[in-house]
This record gives sequence, structure tokens and C-alpha cells, in this order.
Amino acid sequence: MSRVLIVGAGLTGSVCACLLRRELQNRVQIVVWDKARGSGGRMSTSRPPDPCSHTADLGAQYITATVAYAKSHHSFYSELLSSGVLQPLIARIEGMRQTEGSKNYVAPGGTCSLVKHFLSQAGAELFFDRHVTGLYCRGASWEVQRKAGDRETFDAVVLTMPVPQILQLQGDLGQLLSIQQREQLDSVVYSSRFALALFFAPDVNFSFSWAARYVSDSSCIRYIAVDSRKRNADSPGLGPSLVVHTSVDFGLQHLDQDKDLVQPVIVEELQRLLPDLPQPISVKCQKWRYSQVLTAVPDSPGHMTVSDQPPLLLAGDAFTHSNFDGCVESALSALGALKGVIRSPITNQ
Repeated sequence: MSRVLIVGAGLTGSVCACLLRRELQNRVQIVVWDKARGSGGRMSTSRPPDPCSHTADLGAQYITATVAYAKSHHSFYSELLSSGVLQPLIARIEGMRQTEGSKNYVAPGGTCSLVKHFLSQAGAELFFDRHVTGLYCRGASWEVQRKAGDRETFDAVVLTMPVPQILQLQGDLGQLLSIQQREQLDSVVYSSRFALALFFAPDVNFSFSWAARYVSDSSCIRYIAVDSRKRNADSPGLGPSLVVHTSVDFGLQHLDQDKDLVQPVIVEELQRLLPDLPQPISVKCQKWRYSQVLTAVPDSPGHMTVSDQPPLLLAGDAFTHSNFDGCVESALSALGALKGVIRSPITNQ
């Protein structure tokens, strides 16, 4: 049985793990590592410190399926809709730009529930607080080093982290990359932004009627959402949560500042935009250094093969584009490459 490590428990990593399991079944042992304390990546759903408030989607807010992707990824959408992980977006979102024929969906359990769905389907061994720092080729295997200092061996590795984090890895990765591959990876550009989650008491009622709103009259804030309204998932007895995303320009301007210093600036602007906003119980600030891909690897190949034997693949939205369908495309691309190089039990004997 081949032992495959997927680094990154975000959407690309979880879909890749799920597809590997369905395609290769018991021919592969799937291990997923993430340096965070939970799964989701940029599809993260944050729990409030006080359980009397709703959770909040700090990353992706909803999913938009174009006509083309609704057709090519029909099986994925059908699976998620039939299982209740996704539902049509029916809430009022002011300022949303709608492409003709596209459909919008929300996750009632938070966007992280999509990642958890695919991970559960994968039957993978999932480990958090596993920060990869180096990759070393050892004959027909990869020796993967963690920040904690210990190492483990795998037959194949798929890296789905942001490209700058991949390029920081020690070991043999750098010398295996061709000049062209290095240039392609160096050309990837990400946007950056901050996100706030404000959690409120159960007796709080907002005076505005919208579920979410795109802001056009602020250099700081670009988007505000009442998360439970957006998901159509209000629960009696739980206070609302408010999600705020900053503009890309603001994120870039304050990128190197501590988020504890940036948070009051965002809160002050939010109070200007919503002067009647009640006092929250708590506030959480998230810095998304790698928010969305502005410039992907040329021609969007889906993945990059660094080594055929032992297999080492790079995947994620940097090789497609930053949305649900881009991550699915990347996972499908990685699966196609892995199927041809992962050794079967017969070959191993």
C-alpha cells in the first residue's frame, strides 16, 4: 500500500484526498497534515469564545457556480446539495455582481463544512499542528521534516499550501525545480486582507435588513455580513455574528502590522458605517496574507509535477483560480497525475 501525504487541510487538499480514496480505494493510505489547529484553510469557520453566539465564516463567504462549472462539476454540486452541505443562497446581499446564468450557494454549517465533508469521505488520517519545514528525497520515498524536528517517510507527497510557503521549504525541493518551474512559481501573486468576526449576545437584533453588503464608500471595509442570515441558519437562543472583510488595498497597506493594532482601525470604520451597531461580546481578527490569487501559474495547469519518482506534486488555487471550482479543478488535475505514478500492491510485491 502506497502512503501518500497531503500537506494542507483546505479545500484542494480535502477534495484531493477524497478523490484519491474513491479512485484507488485500499491501494493507498492517505495522511493529511495541516499546521493550523483545525481544517478549512481559507474556508475557515470560527467558533465564538462564548458559545451563546453563532459561528462566523472568516474566509470564503459563498460559492458561485458559473454555467460551465455547474455542468462540468455537476457531480460535486449534486453531492453537496443532496447531503445538505450546500443550499441555494436566498438571502439579500447588497451590491453583489451577478454573472448571467450563475448560481450562488451557501453552507448552512459554515464553509468549513465543505472541507470536513470531503475529509470524512476520504477516510484520511488527519493531523493538525503539523508544520512541514523540509522535504528530502530518500531513494523511492520522501522524508518529510516537521517544525517539531521529527521526520516521517511517504511514497508520495502533494503540497497544497500557498506558493511562498512551498518555496520556503528546506531540502531537495529547490534543486528539483526547473528554471521554468521556478519562474512560474515566482510569478504567482496573492491579494491580502484582514477579516473580523464580531460576536453578539442572544438579545441583539440588528436594525438593517440585509444579510450581507458590499461596501463602496470606504477605503478600509469592502464587505459586511450577518453570517447566520447569509446562511439562512438562524438558531434560537444564539446571538448573531458579524463578518467584516477589508479591501485588498487596506490589507496590503497594513500587511506587516500586528493584527491587534489593525483591529481597532477596522472597528472604528465599521462604527462609522453602522453607527447603531451594538457592542459585541468579543471580536476576532484574522490576517489573510494569502487571501486570493491575483496572478496564477501561467495557463492554469491545475498542478505542477516536481518529481515523478518518488511523486511530488504542487497543487492549489495558485495553479487554477481562487474559488471552489478552481480548487476542485486542481484536485482533479493532481489525481490524474497521481493515478499514473502511485504503485499498486502488485507492483510492490
